[in-house]
Amino acid sequence: MEIIRNIDEITKVEKSVLTIGSYDGIHRGHHDILTSVVNHAHALSVQSVLVTFEPHPRHILDSSNEKLSIIMDIDQKLEIIESLGIDLIYIIDFTKDFSMTSAKDFLDKIIIPKFQPEYIIVGYDHHFGYKREGSSKFLKEYCFENKIQLEIIEPVSDDGQILSSTHIRQLIKDGYVRRANFELGSVFGFSGTVVQGAGRGKDLDFPTANVVPREKNQLMPKPGVYFIRGRINGLQLYGMCNFGVRPTFNEIELVLEVHFFHDDFVDLYDNEIRVEFLERIRDEKKFPSPDDLKAQLINDKNKCLELEGKYE
Repeated sequence: MEIIRNIDEITKVEKSVLTIGSYDGIHRGHHDILTSVVNHAHALSVQSVLVTFEPHPRHILDSSNEKLSIIMDIDQKLEIIESLGIDLIYIIDFTKDFSMTSAKDFLDKIIIPKFQPEYIIVGYDHHFGYKREGSSKFLKEYCFENKIQLEIIEPVSDDGQILSSTHIRQLIKDGYVRRANFELGSVFGFSGTVVQGAGRGKDLDFPTANVVPREKNQLMPKPGVYFIRGRINGLQLYGMCNFGVRPTFNEIELVLEVHFFHDDFVDLYDNEIRVEFLERIRDEKKFPSPDDLKAQLINDKNKCLELEGKYE
C-alpha cells in the first residue's frame, strides 16, 4: 500500500475507485466500504484509493479543552486498511485553513485532478467540506454532473444496533470491550510507553508495567480489571491489567498497570508496548489489606488463564 501525506508527492492516478472519510476507529461498517472499494477497483482494473484526514477534524474544529477520544491511532488504522487491500491512501493534514475548503473545491481541485475517480463509494452518513456541506445529496448531484458512478453503503447493524464509532466508543467507556471488539472487527487497544511505577506489584508477587498511552487523546476503558494481550519486541504475551486509582493504597491518579503471565518478566521500562483489551473481569475495589488484594489477584489470574484458550 502506498501512503502519501503531501499532495505534491501524488503522481496523477489515471483512474481509480475512491472513498473519503475520517475512519475514526475502523469498524465492520467501514470494512464493508473499503472492501467494496477494493472489489470495484479490481473489477475495473484501476487503483483503489482512500482519502482520509489526520488529525481527526474534530480535534481542530472543536475549541473545547476536552477533545474527542481516539479509538485507534493512525498506525493501527493503516495496518487494518492495508490488510483490506487498499492500493493508495492519501492522508491530508487537517488544519483550520483546510477546514474552510468547500466540498466542491475539494473535489474539483484535489480529488478529480489527482485521482480521476470512475467510482466513488461512501457511507450513508458521510459528510465532508466546509460546514459538512458534502452530503450524500450533494455527492449524487456532483457525480451525476461529472459522469462518476456513486455507491452509498447502507449501515451495518447487529441485532437492531447500527454499528458506529460513537456507539463503539461508548461501549468501551462502559467497559463492554468484548462487544466493542465484535463491532470493530478487531481488538481495541493502544500503544504506550512503560514507565517506572511504585513497585507494589512486585511486592505482591504480581510485577506490573505501568503503561502511558502514546496518543494523548487516547480513549480509555472503564476502570477495572481486564484480561489483556500485550505485544512487545515482536512477542505476544497474555496477562491482566488494572486500570484505576488503586484504592487499597488510597491513591487518586488513574494508572494502567499490566501484569504478564510470563516467567521471564524482563525490564520493560522505556520500551513501547501494545496493550489489547480482550475481556473485562471485574470492577476495581478497595481491599482491607494488601494480603486480601493478593488473594483476589490470584483469583483474577486463574479466571484469565481459563479465558486464554479462547484467544490462542
